[in-house]
Amino acid sequence: MKILSHLLIAFLLFSSCQNSNNQHSAQTNEFEHGAVVAAHPLASDVGVQILKEGGNAIDAAIAVQFALAVVYPNAGNIGGGGFMLYRSHDGNVDALDFREKAPEKSDKDMYLDADGNAITDLSLYGQLAAGVPGTVAGMVAAHEKYGSMDWKALVAPAIKLAKEGFQITSMQAAEFNKHQELFSKLNVDGAAIIRSEAWKEGDVFQQPELASTLERVANEGRDGFYKGETADHIVKEMQRGNGIMSKADLENYQAVWRKPVEGMYRGHRVISMPPPSSGGAALIALLQSVELYPLTDWGFQSDSAVRVIVEAERRVYADRATHMGDPDFHRVPMKELMDNDRNKARMKAINFAKATPSSEVLASKFAGYESEETTHYCIVDKEGNAVSLTTTLNGAYGAGVWVKGAGFLLNNEMDDFSVKPGVPNLYGLVGGKANAIAPNKRMLSSMTPTIVEKEGKLFMVVGTPGGSTIITSVFQTITNVIDYGMNAQESVSASRFHHQWLPDQIDVEDAAIKADTRKSLEQAGYKFHERGNIGRVENIIVLPNGKLQTGADPRGDDVARGY
Repeated sequence: MKILSHLLIAFLLFSSCQNSNNQHSAQTNEFEHGAVVAAHPLASDVGVQILKEGGNAIDAAIAVQFALAVVYPNAGNIGGGGFMLYRSHDGNVDALDFREKAPEKSDKDMYLDADGNAITDLSLYGQLAAGVPGTVAGMVAAHEKYGSMDWKALVAPAIKLAKEGFQITSMQAAEFNKHQELFSKLNVDGAAIIRSEAWKEGDVFQQPELASTLERVANEGRDGFYKGETADHIVKEMQRGNGIMSKADLENYQAVWRKPVEGMYRGHRVISMPPPSSGGAALIALLQSVELYPLTDWGFQSDSAVRVIVEAERRVYADRATHMGDPDFHRVPMKELMDNDRNKARMKAINFAKATPSSEVLASKFAGYESEETTHYCIVDKEGNAVSLTTTLNGAYGAGVWVKGAGFLLNNEMDDFSVKPGVPNLYGLVGGKANAIAPNKRMLSSMTPTIVEKEGKLFMVVGTPGGSTIITSVFQTITNVIDYGMNAQESVSASRFHHQWLPDQIDVEDAAIKADTRKSLEQAGYKFHERGNIGRVENIIVLPNGKLQTGADPRGDDVARGY
């Protein structure tokens, strides 16, 4: 309880910094040998322990992933998927795609009624909403290529947490209680999270079924999830509802190593995730779009800076809606989307006196034509190896279905496809044919795990959850550091805003963009939409003296640990 009290105090201090809009008062931690920043303190602890035992960044990432599946069930998962970006201490980079896939029996009209209208709930709740999970396959692939410790040792901390249980935080108690009605409706045979009395801070959450599943994964590796008893449980769960995932879907799933995308911003090399994530290309296009403008001179969230950033976001998200999809099914024009000259030229049309309506911004034409309940973590080990990893179930607690007998949540990632071209998904994102549903296809994502170099050396490891706001949150965090001189904690504590082309509005946190600036922007035709927190960014900056400066987002239970 003492740890939780300290965390609560830290959270209130950081929230106070954010609400006063005094970004430069935030505290930050520095570590000499290794650092982990994750969405739950117990997951961060697990990662640091692996580093202390001699594990590398990949080993720690695997252990953190499985720990999050236990202590952060709303987004940490073995029933979902994600993306991992890796940079070795000598500068080699790699990208792992363990995004979910559509089951073999999927078709483009599977969520439409007889009149061709989208049945929204079908892609959001229940067994039919689930894509084939990729997390376990991804962790196995990462371990086979870069791991150094024994596989069982990396899964063991998660098994212990699931068996013995852990004390939930006040934020988790509120979330558990909020979703009880949905859980009870979708899990008539019960689940570990369902109970008659309300959850409260400090209650112990035990998950014996999940512990057994993790033991099978520890003992059998990939086969412990995609074959045998766990696969049987998943298929039985499909049969209980209206699901279509089969044993063949599970057995045939493969994680894929891909080449990262790269770009430059004010002398920094920005490395990020390629499709089926839209994040990397969109991030680089955004940075290219604003590079000619003097953001530093204008100041943080000044009138001119907001206008330039919003107009850049408007154009980049229009391109995202038309051109981005699974590269194994659709030609994604990456060269054109990240063309520096093109992105800078598109900004010449902006008018500093008047907003450009999104109806007038169309996707570029080229020849040949995520939930906010995601989670992200950053790791740097003592050798300088770095991991930036984003993982998700899509919506909060995914499809809301706990696999009976296996104890984990199914994702609802099928909603990240364009259920019907032109129809917004859970996050209001509009897609086209490039992201239409097809068997074995990976759905488009906004996840943007990113690593930044300065003068050829590791400089920053950053990423966030946040659905459609992921890209703009990572973008703003990078500019917070490079353009506005913020430290790691300041960069993630700072207030944020977001524009995604459609709907034509600027989403703002309460503390974002001062009142007088908002007024002048409204007079120029910009529309504001106040909302809750945007993203939960994690950041590690390597200082000139080699120390690791960390930033854990105060919007959640996120904690930085190191040694």
